[in-house]
Amino acid sequence: MDFLFAHHCELVILACNTASSDALRKIQREYVPKYHPRKKVLGVLIPAAEEAARITVNKKVGVIATEGTVKSGAFMRELKKLDAKMRVFQNACPLLVPIVEAGEQNSKGAKMILKDYLAPLQEKGIDTLVLGCTHYGIMEWSIGKIVGKNIRIVSGADVVPGKLKKYLSAHKDIEKKLDKNRTVTFYSTDVAGNFSALGSKFFGKKINAKRASLT
Repeated sequence: MDFLFAHHCELVILACNTASSDALRKIQREYVPKYHPRKKVLGVLIPAAEEAARITVNKKVGVIATEGTVKSGAFMRELKKLDAKMRVFQNACPLLVPIVEAGEQNSKGAKMILKDYLAPLQEKGIDTLVLGCTHYGIMEWSIGKIVGKNIRIVSGADVVPGKLKKYLSAHKDIEKKLDKNRTVTFYSTDVAGNFSALGSKFFGKKINAKRASLT
């Protein structure tokens, strides 16, 4: 998913881990202070790392992610910050995003590819697996069937809502400004139609996104 921004938003979630790993610091330290000093931007990478560090028992954590996220070393860096003794094993999974976007996540081919991607991490004896891309949450059930009950899965879809709730509880000034009319509006810097189609899968029902500008 793409970084989204709208002028009337008080809080923006940088939803894509690939974007988060490369851009979050720059956005928080440079872009937002310069153009929108009253706004807040949160990433999803750190909450996932915090949850993995919290639940691992043997301190062996696996990460599946896009090539960009793996190369950035973002999860490795954040997990090591939380516990220097943590052993982090990563595997890039370049085929998973295209599979999800094509709607083939439940196909036999997808499951075979998943097994190939997950096998090296299972061989390392991990007890915790981080789904390092928001797309992968759609495949969480299939991933769970492959890795078994002895490996706990950390997905942003499960972790981020609770973290966001705590953040808003601690920042009442932002929470008070949020619209309470029970409607949800989605914005994307990508082509709105593409985002609407994929976003509907994540949200669980049909959504209509609007195109948002970064300026």
